[in-house]
Amino acid sequence: MFDSILMPVDGSEHAKKALAVACQLVHEGSTLHLLHIPEQISHETPLVWGIGPVTLEASQEERERVGRQLIARAAEAAREQGVTRVETQLVQGDPVRTILSEAKKRGVDAIVMGSRGLSDLQGFVVGSVSHKVSHAAECTVITVR
Repeated sequence: MFDSILMPVDGSEHAKKALAVACQLVHEGSTLHLLHIPEQISHETPLVWGIGPVTLEASQEERERVGRQLIARAAEAAREQGVTRVETQLVQGDPVRTILSEAKKRGVDAIVMGSRGLSDLQGFVVGSVSHKVSHAAECTVITVR
């Protein structure tokens, strides 16, 4: 059990599974920090939680709008799983640096994240976000497949 968990949410199936694990690791009084970082994706992709696909042509404004929907649905799913303290944040930036920065800023005990996100192809080429976060984080990192 952890007092504070950071959970990056990107709309992927792996993130949805990671959210279920994060919800099991919190206890009464724990805080679950949900973080979304809107980024340009190199392919059209379907999203979970009943939100349609993000197209290649999506503007930054559209990605942020979809991101707000994703994070709201993830927060709703966490509350349905019994988490009472959920905080959400939408932040711009490089995913790895932003996750690490937010974890440090919030002093979280753990980061729980999916092993693969929406940019799977890029992850194979330059290394996945979860891999980089797990090597650089100052707290526990749990990666969910």
